Amino acid sequence: MSSRDELRTLPLPPLPVPRPRRIDAVRNHEQILAAADRLFAEQDPRTVTMDQIARAAGVGRATLYRRFPDPRSVAAALLEEHERLLQGRLAYGPPPLGPGAPAAERLAAFYAAAVELLERHLPLALGAGAGPARFTTDAYRHWRRHVRALLAEAGVADPDACADIALSPLAPEAYQHQRHTLGLGPERIVHALGALARTVLSGAATHPDRDGLG
Repeated sequence: MSSRDELRTLPLPPLPVPRPRRIDAVRNHEQILAAADRLFAEQDPRTVTMDQIARAAGVGRATLYRRFPDPRSVAAALLEEHERLLQGRLAYGPPPLGPGAPAAERLAAFYAAAVELLERHLPLALGAGAGPARFTTDAYRHWRRHVRALLAEAGVADPDACADIALSPLAPEAYQHQRHTLGLGPERIVHALGALARTVLSGAATHPDRDGLG
């Protein structure tokens, strides 16, 4: 038998088998998020630790830290999808939340949608972006651009300075205080914020003042 014939009779190498580690990684990721979601709902999100998340998820600390550096990042991952849906509604949804309505009505609709998000996911919001870290999140930057554009459209004199002021009622700590300390219902909060939006932006359109302080 020639060497060429010998090569032809050699068995083919086996096909590569998918590495189970990738499947395990997906399962671990889902377990981590599900466990963290329960923990954030059961206790003050600011007190949740990485050890608690690892134990509840049934994964090792090293596995958890390979994916998330701290509890805030876990909460942010959970909240991100909900915020992304709202961002899509702002850009492409029907008015008054989406394009096509006056600025005052769009701001009032944004307040209502943001309150709905907070009502459903307040523990995540507290865990993901409470305190100064809130201002560094992608969602906050997106909300700020949107609100600033509405303020500018309505003729507010200094939309850059007013954008954060207009967003301040939506701070998770402020909403938690209103709902759980003062006992205000979400409908009442939405009504008050809508009235605020219409009063401020309608007043800006009626009495424009563009003499900024620099």
